[in-house]
Amino acid sequence: MSKMKALYYDKLGSYENIRIGEFPVPEIDEDEVLVRIKAFSLNHLDIWVMEGKYPKDIPLPHIFASDASGIVERVGKLVKNVKEGDEVIVYPGLSCGYCEKCISGRDNECKEYRPLGVIEDGVSAQYVKVPYQNVYKKPSGLSFEEAAGIGITYTTMWHSLVTRGGIKQGDTILIHGAGSGVGTAGIQIAKAFNARVITTAGDDWKLEKAKDLGADHVINYKKEDFVEKVKEITDGQLCDIVVDHIGSSTFNGSLACGKRGSKVITFGTTTGAEVNINLRYIFGKNQTIHGIYMGTKGEVFDYLRLFPDTLRTVVDSVFELEDVKKAYEKLLSRQFFGKIVVRVD
Repeated sequence: MSKMKALYYDKLGSYENIRIGEFPVPEIDEDEVLVRIKAFSLNHLDIWVMEGKYPKDIPLPHIFASDASGIVERVGKLVKNVKEGDEVIVYPGLSCGYCEKCISGRDNECKEYRPLGVIEDGVSAQYVKVPYQNVYKKPSGLSFEEAAGIGITYTTMWHSLVTRGGIKQGDTILIHGAGSGVGTAGIQIAKAFNARVITTAGDDWKLEKAKDLGADHVINYKKEDFVEKVKEITDGQLCDIVVDHIGSSTFNGSLACGKRGSKVITFGTTTGAEVNINLRYIFGKNQTIHGIYMGTKGEVFDYLRLFPDTLRTVVDSVFELEDVKKAYEKLLSRQFFGKIVVRVD
């Protein structure tokens, strides 16, 4: 049986437990695709899983990570959408494929929905096997490193702003965390709708990069009260959509930044998940709070059409396989702008 090189851990706790080892190359079924991984990108999800904070038992030893790009190595006999040699993106949302939610195109609401690399082995290896529905041809003009940063990041932001947020031309949008992968994706998607984009970060250098990316107004939340600054920027009109993936330290402020009838999006809790909310405040402003867990396979077709001209992954840095711990150290330091990528092959 042929072997592959893979990054893995055999106990939970920290990225310091990551090792390099050899594993069998996965055997594919007739409806699966074997992808030779060229690059994968990091997500905070990886950290939550390896720290044991994900609400399911993680099989050990575990090959991790969710987002990748590569080349089709082999296809099952039922696969029609790609062929050997195609350059592809691996989309990480897995679902049953046959329930009402999946058939209705709402696969992220399937009771079995989970990201690749949590229960199943992920993409931190030379090869990964996935269902054929999870492989999309890579847009021409994108490097493998750029393509590796698309999956969770752009799907989550497209689902947030377009599908659930219902963004309209010229809306005013507040997006927290300008330097994060989702932040950089959100700025680009919002500008594709000619929105006025306000964004926050804790470092001035990140805010400069956010302006270069298209943000109209930037706020250093360490130096200024972002709620008061939003009121000033909007002349008291506030925002149509607020995207908060920070959690307890910002969420009440995010509610305050939304105008009457606004939509507040939540999909991350890097500062904690427990929030004390005044419900009168929400119904008094007729606000809607949307909880987002990634998005749907159909949405991938929507946003891939906009690559690489309207949308393009912002790659902060690229690490070699042997330096993966340094990559996760950088992720946790928050001193990055865009996506951190590991080159595999």
